[in-house]
Amino acid sequence: MQERWRDERAAMVVLLRRARTEKQERETVARVMDAGSAWRLLSEEQPSLFGSTADAELPAAQAELTRWAAQDIGVHALTEPGYPQQLSSAFDAPGLVFTRGAVRPTDAGVAVVGSRNASEQALTEAAVIAQGLVARGLSVVSGLASGIDTAATVAALEAGGRTVSVIGTGVYHAYPPENLDLHRRVVASGLVLSPFWPDTPPSKTTFPRRNGTMSAYGLATVIVAAGPRSGTRIQARKAVEHGRPVILMRSALDGNDWARELMDRPDVHVANDVDGVFALLDEIVRRPSDVDRLLQDLVDLP
Repeated sequence: MQERWRDERAAMVVLLRRARTEKQERETVARVMDAGSAWRLLSEEQPSLFGSTADAELPAAQAELTRWAAQDIGVHALTEPGYPQQLSSAFDAPGLVFTRGAVRPTDAGVAVVGSRNASEQALTEAAVIAQGLVARGLSVVSGLASGIDTAATVAALEAGGRTVSVIGTGVYHAYPPENLDLHRRVVASGLVLSPFWPDTPPSKTTFPRRNGTMSAYGLATVIVAAGPRSGTRIQARKAVEHGRPVILMRSALDGNDWARELMDRPDVHVANDVDGVFALLDEIVRRPSDVDRLLQDLVDLP
């Protein structure tokens, strides 16, 4: 069984290495899902696999997988069961994710994000929210950026909770550099996840994609504080596209037209304080069990 998924990962590496743009990557992933597996799609494109470019590409991909495994880097294909389930439900889920730390396919977490230059009050609120998530048995999801992300991650770690950091670089990098030690702490007790090839450096295009992956991974996104041009606005919009709830702290509305424009979108909520955030999160977390109970009641009808 492990060999089967190794072949699937290798086929996905081959197919995605051929893509040159984000659009091409998404088209490739869509074709893989239509085919049912990367291996099947590659086999259909190269029926014999002999005398084709795949003869050279597959061994190279398998060698890469071996090298990454030796470096304790996990590689997970969208089509395999070990891929994070919450992330896989998104329409634009990455074909491959790279990880360091412990992957839990059924992980339940909430993203706590916000400005890199947040006020002391906002940093305190982020820490309190993270502690509350840990107390509820939920993972604290962040982007490992400075400011709100760092405050939430540190608070979760200090509370003994699980942290999941979705980064805007490959897993060979830690960004910002001053968070290298924090990056290592997350790997040791939680999970660092990237949708990029391991050697990918930070760029103006990687962080928006990171935000999209983070919004898809979480059950919901809590925006503690943000500026008019904050990358957080990208995550909020992506969360709406993914059908994930968004909770905006009241202060995030100040001076932010993008935040106010989101207020009339489905499942976007405003919390006046931390207690309001927890009240909304508790309702959101209850939703699956409420649906299960409703379905069971329908089954029990005479």
